[in-house]
Amino acid sequence: MPLDVEVPRTELAREATELVRDTTSELIYHHSRRVYFFGALQGRARGLSWDPELLYLGALFHDVGLGAEFHTSGRRFEVDSADEARRFLRARGVPDDGVRRVWTAIALHTTPGIPEHMEPEVALVTAGVEYDVLGLGFDAITAEDRAEVVAQHPRPDFKNRILEAFRQGVEPKPETTFGNVKADVLAHCTPGFERGDFVRTIRESPWPE
Repeated sequence: MPLDVEVPRTELAREATELVRDTTSELIYHHSRRVYFFGALQGRARGLSWDPELLYLGALFHDVGLGAEFHTSGRRFEVDSADEARRFLRARGVPDDGVRRVWTAIALHTTPGIPEHMEPEVALVTAGVEYDVLGLGFDAITAEDRAEVVAQHPRPDFKNRILEAFRQGVEPKPETTFGNVKADVLAHCTPGFERGDFVRTIRESPWPE
């Protein structure tokens, strides 16, 4: 049965697709498109109502900040990704509320426990990411729909390749992993990495007590 979720057929979506396809790796492009489909399919199963264009843009831009041009930014890659999306949207006259939703969806997509309580576009970008990367809620999408998405956007050796993309994206700025899931990536993949410790930071702060 054909997949009944489609990419928005708008000029904005077309321009964003071309930009991300031309400026990111094949891995990130296909992953980002799957995030849109998996997010939309979960939104439908949950009975949510969302703006397909905003969800698509959030999914498409969510990992662009892993690129080499951002390695010296000093910011979390999620923020770099969100800022790139915001620049793109503002340059094309997207209303502020739409820009805010896309920015927030991208910035929070690796912060579990918060996006699910926010606007559907924010919640569903994270849901799509968690489905494609972590397999959370795997049975919430039918095997047929899952197979159709993967047929359109294959994921060969995806687990190893996405971990390597994460490592390359955050290893040049390891300080940005403090308190977030990307510290786990460096702990597994980067010899000599020492993660920040919240308790030690409190105890070693300049306060006398």
